[in-house]
Amino acid sequence: MLIVVVRNWGRLIFILVLLIIIIDVFQIGLLTTAKVVIATVSGRLVPVYFVSTHENKVSFTFEGASGNDMTGEILKVLEDHSITATFFLSGEWIDKHKDSVDRIVAGGHDLGNYTYSVPHPNSLTEGRLKQELEKAHKCIKKITGRLPEVFRPPYGEYSNKVIEVSRELGYETVVWSIDSLDWRGISPDRMNKRILEKLHKGAIIRFHITEVNTPNALSQIIENIKKQGYKIVPLTELLLEGNHYIHPHTGEMRPIRMPSTGLNKEGLSDEA
Repeated sequence: MLIVVVRNWGRLIFILVLLIIIIDVFQIGLLTTAKVVIATVSGRLVPVYFVSTHENKVSFTFEGASGNDMTGEILKVLEDHSITATFFLSGEWIDKHKDSVDRIVAGGHDLGNYTYSVPHPNSLTEGRLKQELEKAHKCIKKITGRLPEVFRPPYGEYSNKVIEVSRELGYETVVWSIDSLDWRGISPDRMNKRILEKLHKGAIIRFHITEVNTPNALSQIIENIKKQGYKIVPLTELLLEGNHYIHPHTGEMRPIRMPSTGLNKEGLSDEA
């Protein structure tokens, strides 16, 4: 009798293990299918504009390519308010402003790839675009010792080609959902008003480190965003990890939630 029971338990465990394997394979297949369907239906790839989140958090991003170097003033404001941001810097800018880059890294901020010479991405061949990204990648790695994980196409210009090359090199392509318009030379008050009117969960806000009004506007913007109950975090803390997709019409980065199997890791019912 005991031998029969032991044999039955052995079969039951084998069946449960087999069932778990089948479920895992099904989920992987479903995930792959979901991403393919999204890409096929849309007919085009899009970068991340903002992130789906229930938390009141947003990211500040700064671009640097040419013009005035306002980095020192900007970093001072960010430090005073204990804010960590993400800086998209061209390779040429990095080569010319190594002291400023050192200060950015020392402040604990993230660096993103902004190509080497800031060309119009859509005008380049895949090979030329890849060279631009790889050259900038090496500049960032050399000066920081870290590998950048995010890429911002100059001028916000993208296409399937641009995003595919970026992905091939291991980057998440990220643009923005709120443009401060500091590059137009608007006043700090107008900049503040514009951002507060458009503020939303998961927003990615765009600034430049070469605009003279940006440092003067930042304190006011940060204080008002905090009053709204928002936390300002770098992109590494805002972007989703794990399974996700980019909505083809809005550019929202969304999680892919797998259907519940009804079983936990031990093969037992979640309701047990």
